[in-house]
Amino acid sequence: MASHTTETIRLLVVSNEVALLRLLDTAAQANSWQLDTSSSGWDAMERVQSDIAPDMLLLDVPHGDADGLHLLPWLRRLHPELAITVVCDPQDAGMQKEATRMGAKNVLVRPVTEEKIQALVQENLGSASEETEADMASENIESLGDEEFFLSVSPVMQKVRTQADLLAQTDVPVLILGEPGSGKGTVGRLIHKLSVHAGFKFMRVNCSEMPGDLLEIELFGRQNGRAVSGKLEGGEKGTLLLDEITAMPLALQARLLQVLQERRFVRSGTDRPVEVGVRILASTSDTVDRALADKRFHEGLYYRLSAFTIQVPALRQRREEIKALLHYSMHKLARYYGLPPREFSAATMEACLNHSWPGNLEELQTFVKRYLVAGDKEYPTSGAESISGSSAYAVNKPRANVSPNPRVASSSNALDGRSLKSLIQGLRSETERNAIAAALGKTGWNRKAAARLLGVSYRSMLYKIQQYHISASESFPSPFGDLRMSDSVHAKGSGKVS
Repeated sequence: MASHTTETIRLLVVSNEVALLRLLDTAAQANSWQLDTSSSGWDAMERVQSDIAPDMLLLDVPHGDADGLHLLPWLRRLHPELAITVVCDPQDAGMQKEATRMGAKNVLVRPVTEEKIQALVQENLGSASEETEADMASENIESLGDEEFFLSVSPVMQKVRTQADLLAQTDVPVLILGEPGSGKGTVGRLIHKLSVHAGFKFMRVNCSEMPGDLLEIELFGRQNGRAVSGKLEGGEKGTLLLDEITAMPLALQARLLQVLQERRFVRSGTDRPVEVGVRILASTSDTVDRALADKRFHEGLYYRLSAFTIQVPALRQRREEIKALLHYSMHKLARYYGLPPREFSAATMEACLNHSWPGNLEELQTFVKRYLVAGDKEYPTSGAESISGSSAYAVNKPRANVSPNPRVASSSNALDGRSLKSLIQGLRSETERNAIAAALGKTGWNRKAAARLLGVSYRSMLYKIQQYHISASESFPSPFGDLRMSDSVHAKGSGKVS
């Protein structure tokens, strides 16, 4: 933990067990820690709220005393970031799970040794340093809801933040430009949050994901038979973001231009005009000049929208944000999936900082999600502990005999964009192999039952078994209780694109 390099680590122990307290006192003296003890929950809560709150707290729960865990939720409320470890007996397996569910960061099973305590403190300090780095940028991180956030660490994104703030104060259309995955939708949501429309709906419609007739109904609704309200009417005083506006048919673009000019339209099948109160934003990853030349962007609509534009920079143009994005995304996804966050290895971090990220934020989110599941333990590194200026990876090819612990090999080639893509692909493949093997083992190698368990077709199951050379002699424990095939397997079985 960076903040503790010149400070004493303060541990608070809630326990009445003399042997444990004596052991902790010895460990504290050996490591120059400040050890405080408490014999009651009330006293512990007062200490946590004090000006000298602990950096870590150990809660000792006697054998069979499940009531001792009731202190956990209160401690989490008082100090959400406090690293809490529960000490319990090995016979209390149910208590261990309950402690984690109620907010304990770690569970330490007796017998407790000085080595275990030192490792525990080191582990918490390591993860805390990661959180501290994320917290350093917290003043530049804005939560937008739905697991979405806006980060403005770099000067270029601070400029975007200022532009969004200014445009939020006016009720004018805005055109948001940027590469695919750069965060145009996030900027649209930020404008909505900062505006007077924030108390109403924020809606997104991707114009490239549906044919023109359905897109027209989605926006304008229809009257034939039962009346159906579209987004322009049903959105009331909210904000409507039209993603990939150049994919909208020209006739529909012309009709949208009329809405922007008159703030009303006539729904198909009726003569009654419909007033439009929703604010309209649009975005595109297209090159505007090319779209205009190819007659894919209505000139009148473009000029109406482009009076106010925001250019969202690509991730490679704001490299100073990559580290914060990786850490913040890791903790966000770990909370979402209920998994402990992983610390990025030095080699992986160096690789990420040097990568061009052609897929921008979407590629980064995908990478973090894969890394959360598998880490880089299955992907060889070259001197990962002592890498200073470059990192090297070599991704194993699928082997006939799949092993949960592939041999580590070395590579001297510096990581480029293609090898990082291979790393991501390798993470996905290894996760798939483990999931398939675990499902087959759970069903006694009944391939149809395994396919049903994973939610894929029988044909996909046979294909993957052959692709990964999985044999009946292999067995993998699943890292999750609920076995799920990764996105690419579902894509093979259902026709979806991952």
